[in-house]
Amino acid sequence: MTDHSPIALLMELRRNGIADQRVLSAIERTPREVFVDEPFQHSAWENIALPIACGQTISQPYIVAYVTEQLDVQPKHRVLELGTGSGYQAAVLSPLCRMVYTVERHKPLLKQAETRFKALKLENIVTRHGDGLKGWPEQAPFDRILLSAAVPQVPPILIEQLKPGGILIAPVGEPISSERFSQRLTKIIRSEDGIVQNALIPVLYVPMVAGLAQEAQRPDEKDLKR
Repeated sequence: MTDHSPIALLMELRRNGIADQRVLSAIERTPREVFVDEPFQHSAWENIALPIACGQTISQPYIVAYVTEQLDVQPKHRVLELGTGSGYQAAVLSPLCRMVYTVERHKPLLKQAETRFKALKLENIVTRHGDGLKGWPEQAPFDRILLSAAVPQVPPILIEQLKPGGILIAPVGEPISSERFSQRLTKIIRSEDGIVQNALIPVLYVPMVAGLAQEAQRPDEKDLKR
């Protein structure tokens, strides 16, 4: 029988090149089963992405660990995440930095994530229902910015919200067809001389969509608008 325990996952992450002990510890201490919907509980500690509500996904643990390692988050940092989703990535970042600011366009997802953060006593995570493509200018500048959904190119407004020396990581790419995507994690460093951009590994994220999501209305709400 395959071992789907936290220990087995950590061993797999190490075999796949994740070496930062702080990141591995954060993964170990973050109960992924809390962020996974009931039908997929048995797969919570497998190294796979899983579906969540609103047509979104919870990322593969390896990708979460890799991105977190590449961000090089330090204890005094303020980190902006765009695309809260289940809240798992924000929860992994929480013990590594001073503050996590996370933005989600789907209100039901955000409410679920907020409930999870409260249950786990993650008091350094601040949430916002908003358009991730606009960032969070009122709280800028940030030491680190992470896009948890794919963009064709990184909007300049997000790079402007980085501190000098700050790092932004985003999955960048466009659909090749209706079923195929070409994306690569891209690391942007804002230096005094300008922007340094490096391509990392190929990935497959859901696309980041502009604006707030129009959630399904209840029948009584539709009736009121007739």
